[in-house]
Amino acid sequence: MAEPGVETRTRSSVITARAAASFDPVGRSVATARAFVRDTLQGWGYSDVVDDAVVLTSELVTNAVIHAGTSADVLCLRTEDGVRVEVADRYPEREVPIQGTGQSFGSPDRENGRGLLLCAALASRWGVEYTPTYKQVWFQLDLPQRQVGTRSAGPVLPTSLLPVADERVRVAVVQIDRTGTIVNWNVDAEHLFGYAAEQVTGKPLTDIAAWPHTPGIGTGIVEALQLSRWEGSYGIRGADGRVIPVYASHLRVRDTHGEPSTVCLLVRDDERAVIQTPLRAPVTDTSAESRSADPFEVFIGSPAPDDLDGLLQRTVERARDMLDGDSAFLLLATDDETELEVRASTGLPSARQRFARVPVEAGTGRYSSARMPAVHDDLTAVPGAVPLLNDTGMRSVVTVPLKVEGRLTGSLGVAAEGAARYSNEEALRLQFAADRIALAVESARLGELERLRRGSLSFLVEASDLLAGTLDRDQTLALMAQMTVPTLATWCAVYTIADQSSDPYLSYVLHEDEDRIDGLKALLSKIDPPDPVPAPGARIWTAPADAAHQAALRTSMRELGRSSSPVSSGIGTTLATAAAVGGETVVLPLVARNRVIGMLTLGKPSDDHFRQEILELAEDLSRRAALALDNARLYSERTAISQALQRSLLPPGLPQVPGVEVEVIYRAAGEGNEVGGDFYDLFPIRDGAYGFAIGDVCGTGPEAAAVTGLARHALRLLAREGFGGPAVLERLNAAILDEGARSRFLTLLYGELWPQEDGSAVLKVVCAGHPLPLRLRQDGTVEPAAEPQPLLGVMEDLELYEQVVTLNPGDVLLCVTDGVTERREGTRMLGDDGLADVLTACTGLTAGAVASRVLRAVERFAAEPASDDMAILAMRVPEPHTA
Repeated sequence: MAEPGVETRTRSSVITARAAASFDPVGRSVATARAFVRDTLQGWGYSDVVDDAVVLTSELVTNAVIHAGTSADVLCLRTEDGVRVEVADRYPEREVPIQGTGQSFGSPDRENGRGLLLCAALASRWGVEYTPTYKQVWFQLDLPQRQVGTRSAGPVLPTSLLPVADERVRVAVVQIDRTGTIVNWNVDAEHLFGYAAEQVTGKPLTDIAAWPHTPGIGTGIVEALQLSRWEGSYGIRGADGRVIPVYASHLRVRDTHGEPSTVCLLVRDDERAVIQTPLRAPVTDTSAESRSADPFEVFIGSPAPDDLDGLLQRTVERARDMLDGDSAFLLLATDDETELEVRASTGLPSARQRFARVPVEAGTGRYSSARMPAVHDDLTAVPGAVPLLNDTGMRSVVTVPLKVEGRLTGSLGVAAEGAARYSNEEALRLQFAADRIALAVESARLGELERLRRGSLSFLVEASDLLAGTLDRDQTLALMAQMTVPTLATWCAVYTIADQSSDPYLSYVLHEDEDRIDGLKALLSKIDPPDPVPAPGARIWTAPADAAHQAALRTSMRELGRSSSPVSSGIGTTLATAAAVGGETVVLPLVARNRVIGMLTLGKPSDDHFRQEILELAEDLSRRAALALDNARLYSERTAISQALQRSLLPPGLPQVPGVEVEVIYRAAGEGNEVGGDFYDLFPIRDGAYGFAIGDVCGTGPEAAAVTGLARHALRLLAREGFGGPAVLERLNAAILDEGARSRFLTLLYGELWPQEDGSAVLKVVCAGHPLPLRLRQDGTVEPAAEPQPLLGVMEDLELYEQVVTLNPGDVLLCVTDGVTERREGTRMLGDDGLADVLTACTGLTAGAVASRVLRAVERFAAEPASDDMAILAMRVPEPHTA
């Protein structure tokens, strides 16, 4: 049912296009909805009603997602004479106040209900519709009447006032498919940028585009190519490595099969007038009811860009147009106000100047201070007065400060190629505009800094976790590089220093383009590494850029000398490398434990500069990376020492025992940086007699290793001196006790083996506190082959005895350490009985097969890795037919 005062239907009109989107009930949805409506209407060519539609949509979506707390559905309908936008929410119970019913819209200053006031003021028609599940507010905006065939026109101007262009104006037409890949490249594009069509077709536009926005903050090139229409400035990296500033107009289209693509028109930035869309002149409203215009919106335009980079770029473009300049620039002050950082420019080589820094107090003369408005009639008379404009061809310039509460926050300037173009009147106009935007710029800058700080904190936390997760040197180097590229830099190189007497060594090189890594590594290998200065902070290193420039120059000269020969591929690689390292390169020391252990080198391409925030983040990362790299070095050294010591505690090889199969398996637990306490040995005593041992020293590490070495060597020495098993172990016990506080108790199974002529083998065994050896007979029975006796290293007086065991053909003697029998999973343990069950199934197997089956059984007993060392010694007397 229609409410009085509100129209619920629009006039019958043919709908020629529609676009719809839904937005979640969160604050950021309002900005997303504005962008959706703006892009849709601009794509339809309805720029005349874009501003009003965006304002109304913003208010209605705010009512839905903020005040009603529900999702919002936005539908745009195009007709021949205008556009209809419908905004629906899921809160039908929340009625809209209607004129003429006694209900009030409320104050215009209130957030709630303001959208309906705007609809009444701005829309040609509007209305409200209710259903049991949703409420819909719609508005209709009619296109203004204009002459048929005329979109916009300007007055007749004298020839001297027309825009300046080259004799032959070239418009590059580049078509990009849905994946961002170049599919068409016209002849003008070849002339402008130096690439033949076959060189760029099939490659992403991002390979050659120098996009002016900061990744993660402003609209990136990938996002811009997805918009229905986009217009603005950026750079194209030419075939010679230089960045060519261009002005671009993007239009998103689809073919007859529904496949989308983007058509890009590109001209040189100083010829932007060829394709630039004329700005719509503001409509003056002289009615008494019209509200006073916001000076900020008058200068920037409505709606203002949502991000800092977009706001700054819009500012310099409007400032240039306002004073009819050839270029404009905006710099933001650092926190200490001692330097200004270039953040936006137009008409200048933006890629070269972006993030470059200049001191606040620069040059000489009364216009030297950035804290006061300044007008320079001729820069050639005051060299260096505005360092940003050096070698740009600009002669006259006006600069004004941006101040917030008396504090310098930036500087805005407009420059022209001619001399004496500006006076104090233009300075006052520009200062007035700067005062209008200073607060908005500072607010956006603080918001960006907060986002950067939050991102930096997350980045450092993740970096710390990754670096702490490895102790491998090579992996640490790779992580260092991968965390910096492309997040902090375009390329990086890591130099390491083995010790104070060693020169820096190029250990790792990474570039965001994998095809550039080899060329970059070759270039860095030919130049001297940076000096290992321990001073904290980043310092500029010009050697790579200089070397790349010289190499490119030499290669180009050689190619010119071969004018009759085809151009070689070498010049392309050299020029690509020169472009890759042509920007700013900085070196950060890697300092750990008061020693420089290396350098982290970060680089930018083609005259690009680092932001101070990025350098500070890189410095934090270098400190963490240095400690991780030094820890990896110490761990590697410790592991190498431990492994060498472990090898020295085990026999280098096992002798061949006639008539007896012998197999040993040894598995050390841990990460390889601890010396285990388990050991084994098999050695000849005299002709026909062999000694064997398997033992376990309490604990691990150097103390356990000392007892292990003592035991293994003492056993060999005493056995070869003719002592029997009990005497050998009693003397070893005394030697262990002599170690005093360093002594460790030792479990040991020692025996002597005599192969017999009848095919059997006689063993004399002493088991001092060690897991009992098990004997497997041919019939599958398993029984202990010895009795338990006291372990070594605890009591002084030991009375040990040996037991004689005869192994018949087919019998197996299995000896293990407690890492096998004490294998656990929860409360379960393999134990002696479990080992006996495994051995029972080994009848008829060789000694090697028996040892392998026991190892598999131990590994499968529990899912977790073994926590103790394991040694398995299997001896088998083969049957006659298998001997």
